[in-house]
Amino acid sequence: MLAGEARDAALHWVRQNTPPGFRGAFLAGSAADRPADAVQPPWSDVDVTVVVAGAAAPPKPGKIRHRGALLDVSYLPEALLADPERVAAAHYLAPSFAGPGGVLLDPEGVLGRLRAAIAPTYDSPSAVHRRVADVLTAVRMRLTARDDAAPWPQQVLAWLFPATLVTVAALVAARERPTVRLRFLRARDVLRDRPDVYERMLELLGCAAVDAAVVARHLDRLGDVFDEAAAVGSTRFSFSSDISPEARPVAIDGSRALVDAGDHREAVFWIVATFARCQQILDVEAAPERSLATARAFRVAVAELTGVHGPDDLRTRTAATLAFLPELEGATTAITGRTR
Repeated sequence: MLAGEARDAALHWVRQNTPPGFRGAFLAGSAADRPADAVQPPWSDVDVTVVVAGAAAPPKPGKIRHRGALLDVSYLPEALLADPERVAAAHYLAPSFAGPGGVLLDPEGVLGRLRAAIAPTYDSPSAVHRRVADVLTAVRMRLTARDDAAPWPQQVLAWLFPATLVTVAALVAARERPTVRLRFLRARDVLRDRPDVYERMLELLGCAAVDAAVVARHLDRLGDVFDEAAAVGSTRFSFSSDISPEARPVAIDGSRALVDAGDHREAVFWIVATFARCQQILDVEAAPERSLATARAFRVAVAELTGVHGPDDLRTRTAATLAFLPELEGATTAITGRTR
C-alpha cells in the first residue's frame, strides 16, 4: 500500500463514521508527511484525530483496519483548539497545522482557520522555542508526578514516556514532526553532529551498551506475551487497541525491523513500553499464575534492557534526566539555529 492510499482510506473512514458534533479531522504522525507515492510500511499506522464539539470527547477507538490501511483514531474536543496561540505552542498539535496536508476534513473551516493562524510563523525560531519549551515542561511535570506506590508496570511507564521525551525535544528543535515509536531513531538523525548528546539520551534510558542478542531475546518473549494479552481483549485501558491483533505489526514486527537493521538500541523504548502495557492488561484480566509468570519476564526485560531493577533506580534515572535538561536546552537552541 502507498502512503496516499493509506490517507485516502483514513478519509473514507472519517466520512463513514462522523460522530455527533463532528467538526473535522486531521492527521498526525509520520504518515501525514510521507510522500503519496511512498510505500506505507506495514508497521506504520495512520494517526487520525477527529475533532468533536464541546469540552469532552468519546473514548478513543484506537487501531482500526480499514480498506487495507491500519488507522489509529482518537477524538479531540474542539475546546482544546479554541486558542490558536496555545495550539501553536503545543508540540504535539502544531505540526498538523503547519502545512496543507494535515487536514483531512474540515466542513466548517475550524481547522483551516487554525492552519491560517499557525502556518505562517511555524518555522520561526520563537515559535520553535515555544514548542521545545512545551516538551521540556512536560518532561519536568510528568517525571516529578511519578507514584512510587503504583504497580510496577505503571511505575515503569510513568518514567519511560516522559524520560524519553528528551528525544522529542531534539526533533521539535529541528522542525521535525514528533513521533512515538521511532523517537530515538529520528533523534539520532537530528543529532548526527552531536553524538555525545544522543549517547547521553541512550544512557539515561539505560540501553547505550545493550547487546543486540539480548534485545532480540526479549522481543521474542514479548511476542508471546503480546499475543496472550491481545487474546484477553481488555477494554479497560486507553491503550487497549495498541495491544490487539491489529496492532501486532506495529508493536512486534516494527520493533523486529529495527533490530534486524542494527538499530536494536533504538528499539528498546517501544519494547519496554509494550511489555509494560501487556503486563498491565494481564495483571487485571489473566489468571494469577499467568500474570505472575509474565510479570517475572517483564521484570527481567526491564532490568536487562534498561538496567532498572526497582523504584530506587527510577528515582536515580529521574534525577539524572532532570539534571540533563539544561544541556539539552542548549543543544536544542543550536539545532534550531542550524536548521532554519
